[in-house]
Amino acid sequence: MNVLVEKLPYLLPFLIFFFRVIDVSLGTFRTIVVVRGHKAMAAIIGFFEILIWLAAASQVLNNIDQWHLALAYALGFAVGNYVGMWIESRFALGNELIRCFSFNRDILSNKLRAQSYQVISVDGDIGQQKMVELMYIVEKRRNVPKLIKLIKELDPSAVYSISDVKSVYDGTVLLPRRSFMDSALNMPGKRR
Repeated sequence: MNVLVEKLPYLLPFLIFFFRVIDVSLGTFRTIVVVRGHKAMAAIIGFFEILIWLAAASQVLNNIDQWHLALAYALGFAVGNYVGMWIESRFALGNELIRCFSFNRDILSNKLRAQSYQVISVDGDIGQQKMVELMYIVEKRRNVPKLIKLIKELDPSAVYSISDVKSVYDGTVLLPRRSFMDSALNMPGKRR
């Protein structure tokens, strides 16, 4: 890299910026992956993240008198955070819990079940003889926008909230979504 930098010194700030965007994107993605419990994936990402970081940081520290390199390094950090969050949203790892309140009891839950969603529903009231239905739905993050769109179409008055779920226990009846290996090895009740 030093030979390239000596021949094309104006290229160094762009390389530092590019390396920093990559390393911070990987770091942001790795942090989110750790929170979601994917240890092996986080370790592999961390290995490549630190290799790229060393390449960028060493060039800035070796040329500390050149302020534009520090600027490229900082700008790469800022852009890398954004890119890392964008990448993670594209992967959409994990599950989310959707809590939905419907003021039309049994209608929304039955329609969602007809669309193959696993819905747990509980009847309740908000006082003064106003009945509601509370639904719990655990769904893959990548499928949540489609589910929310469906809820809005089926019951525009429904109120919902979404929260992350670190792990879900696959019950044999409630959440029968299993991988090929689980079915082949007949492993009931595996944690995801």
